[in-house]
Amino acid sequence: LAEVLWNCDHIYLYRIGRDSLGCPCHRADGIPMSAELKAIAGAVMTAAKAAGATVAEVTVTRGTSVSMSVRGGALEEALREEGVDVGLRVLQGHRQASVAASDTSPATLAALAERVVAMAAEAPEDPHVGLAEPDELASSLDTTALDLVDPSEPPDPDQLAEFARAAEAAALNHPKITQVSDAAAGVGTRQAYLLSTNGFEASTQRTSYNAVCSAVAGEGTAMETDYAYENRTHFEDMPSPDSIGALAAERTAAALGAQKPPTGAFPVVFDERVAGSLSGHILSAINGSAITRGASWLMDGLGTRVLPNGRDATEDPHRPRVFQSRVFDGEGLPTVKRLLVADGILKSYILDLATARKLGLESTANAARRVGSAPAPSAGNVALTQGSHSRAELLAEMGEGLLITSMIGSTINPNTGDYSRGASGFWVRNGEICEPVNECTIAGNLKDMLLSITPANDARPHISR
Repeated sequence: LAEVLWNCDHIYLYRIGRDSLGCPCHRADGIPMSAELKAIAGAVMTAAKAAGATVAEVTVTRGTSVSMSVRGGALEEALREEGVDVGLRVLQGHRQASVAASDTSPATLAALAERVVAMAAEAPEDPHVGLAEPDELASSLDTTALDLVDPSEPPDPDQLAEFARAAEAAALNHPKITQVSDAAAGVGTRQAYLLSTNGFEASTQRTSYNAVCSAVAGEGTAMETDYAYENRTHFEDMPSPDSIGALAAERTAAALGAQKPPTGAFPVVFDERVAGSLSGHILSAINGSAITRGASWLMDGLGTRVLPNGRDATEDPHRPRVFQSRVFDGEGLPTVKRLLVADGILKSYILDLATARKLGLESTANAARRVGSAPAPSAGNVALTQGSHSRAELLAEMGEGLLITSMIGSTINPNTGDYSRGASGFWVRNGEICEPVNECTIAGNLKDMLLSITPANDARPHISR
């Protein structure tokens, strides 16, 4: 199904009857990919075939990260992590097995291949497992438009430490902050190389920047802590360290004097930090793994109402500079923008090839890969139709109730949707934020909660959901 041609010291992959996929060692924007990962993937595949595998796929990932944390203006910890992981999945008929290793020596790769081939021979049969057909695979692997790699020179360790110091200083500048428990900044790069006997071969790369500041206020049993955390694919998109530290201090100081709220039935507003958990509950319930196991309160939900009229839930895997964006999924299928929920009605589950086959449906190109495991369905970038109200307007409309800024624990019945979680935040009276509250529990049923939601208009575009 494919032939390999050598040119300019790089391997170019051509599929019979298809256009060239281009040089897999370079992105279209000129950023080099690791030739080492390609060589490792080829070595693993050679070892698998030597061990008797005829249907197999290889995943090789490389991750590098640098993190600097400070305390009291002095460097507290400097971390650098770097590693290469290899995963091999082998299929024998309707049996499959997967293994992983972090040692890429020839002896280890040979043992890895022999072991997984033996495991696959003993694995239970599953008539739904299998690779994608060649004509199902993505024809375009160009990720340039996703803009997931920052081409600029990353900050060096000294610059990261200075970023963390500035965030810490900004937090300590607040008169009610007694200490900063954590101030750190980091940078990372992740590369992945995929190779399969069905002809799929592709590479991905993305960069990440992050910073966190955790502040402490009060004394003894009256102490409170809160944080601010930001991450982006590009350093130029990161908020300033002063704003991160100041936000952590503001959130912490506002929580001083928290008390238990009254018991009763009250309306609730979810702050932007926790609002995504609600959409996450829908995505978990329509995940193909949950549906095929019979462990979902939306088991027979297709075509039923799950959100109010006029509300859509759209998955867009092609949003630029968003971590979950991708042009192909973990099985090589092309991704597309689509509606999960249209006008409140559930239109689609989240499926990979195996779960789609079990349900008699088509894959939605939602396969995600982890080194050493078979693909599994996972949602990408999902956005709920925004409302027309700001948070302040929602609070004014609510009158009296609870503004939730933090949640702990989780008791959610996946079969019925019964919901109970610990929460803290602020009590609202006459539409105004009043005293902080904690040690409260909110409870209900997700079906009823989601049908009565009113979205705000403050969604942040760099967040996946």
